Amino acid sequence: MQAKNNPSTMPAGDALRDAPASLHSASLVARLTRWNLAVLVSTLLLCFLLIATAAWFSAQERQARLAQASAQVLANSLAPMLVFEDRDAARAELQSFIRRDDVLELQVLLTDGQLFAHWEAPGQRSDLLVSEAVKLAGARHEADAQQLRVWIPVQLRGERVGVLYMRESLHALRQQLQQAIIMAALLMAAGILVASRALGYVQRRALWPLVELSRLAEQVAADQNYSRRARVHHPDEVGRLTERFNQLLRRAEAWQTELNRQLREEQEAGQQYQRLAHEDSLTRLPNRLYFQSALQRLLAHGRDQKDHLSLMFIDLDNFKLVNDSHGHEAGDQVLVEVSRRMSAVLRSSDVLCRLGGDEFALILPGLGPEGVVTTLAQRLIAVVRDPILINGQPVQVGATVGVASFPDDADDAAGLLGQADAAMYAAKRAGKNTYRQAGKVNSHDA
Repeated sequence: MQAKNNPSTMPAGDALRDAPASLHSASLVARLTRWNLAVLVSTLLLCFLLIATAAWFSAQERQARLAQASAQVLANSLAPMLVFEDRDAARAELQSFIRRDDVLELQVLLTDGQLFAHWEAPGQRSDLLVSEAVKLAGARHEADAQQLRVWIPVQLRGERVGVLYMRESLHALRQQLQQAIIMAALLMAAGILVASRALGYVQRRALWPLVELSRLAEQVAADQNYSRRARVHHPDEVGRLTERFNQLLRRAEAWQTELNRQLREEQEAGQQYQRLAHEDSLTRLPNRLYFQSALQRLLAHGRDQKDHLSLMFIDLDNFKLVNDSHGHEAGDQVLVEVSRRMSAVLRSSDVLCRLGGDEFALILPGLGPEGVVTTLAQRLIAVVRDPILINGQPVQVGATVGVASFPDDADDAAGLLGQADAAMYAAKRAGKNTYRQAGKVNSHDA
């Protein structure tokens, strides 16, 4: 069955189809093409050698039969001349026969071994063994790579009267065979060239699904994108392998999706735990733990930038009375409303924290002039002092503020905390609902 086309599948297939052939020079396609071509060339060469050898021996045999037939005709013509010992007529007959270019030697022997007539081509020397020729009972021939030797008995009315020996050159036959071999070799080379192209094309077509699957596996391994799918081209072994690979990709994609979901949940849970660890559950303000780390961090930044930093301790006045008169639920509502009011008059860089109960701390980074700090303290006291409606009844609390500045009052967290706390208690002794600055002896009622 065909795999469904989807956006993650199509780009991979198109990219592979458009890839240059150099990308696959060391691939399975190239190796199989070379191996198949080597087997093809070896087989063709072996067949060529066998055919050439068989053609040579076949041509030799055919040449020998033709030579024997020609020599037999000549022997029949020479028989009366041997009987009547007409040597001149025999030589004339030999002269008419040697018009063939491939004849090297002709000899006519009597039965007692005497030479009756002969002819030799220029530069040739006879290699005939007379004793063997005389003993010859029937026609015979021998051949090597250079020449052909034929022995024919000369008979008249069934009686042997002599022997004809003929020697021929095989040079012309060898040249014809060489020409045929060269032509066949050229044709075979052209065939091998065509076959190499055809083999490469066939191998690429046959193995393309496997190459495509391999390239897809490399892409998946590189980008970890398990949503990709391989295309099933044919329902064969490679097609079944592709289907199994797609199954693995689907499982890996599901596993990756589940893993990402778990990681997101763990990350969200971690962020929630982090928030809960540093956030007051009632007012949603940062808690004491966050305050301690934020103060250290902002102090270090102030030292590096040589900048001022102010710290306020804020303690609510009459809060216990609210709890006792209206209950803890009403007290919680007061804390939430006070937190909202104070946050509304602060900058985004200011850090308001609830330390516990009715105690708050405010870190003011970069707040330089003293008048700005006192103005902010007065505003905080004012917004807290406004009545708060609880179940339709107005409730009023106040705020006592102690202020310490870095680096004027202290140059470290512990010293700054001590100075702000001392200033807050000084404001309490001054009558509450007011503020005091560390190092200042004068008080100002809000």
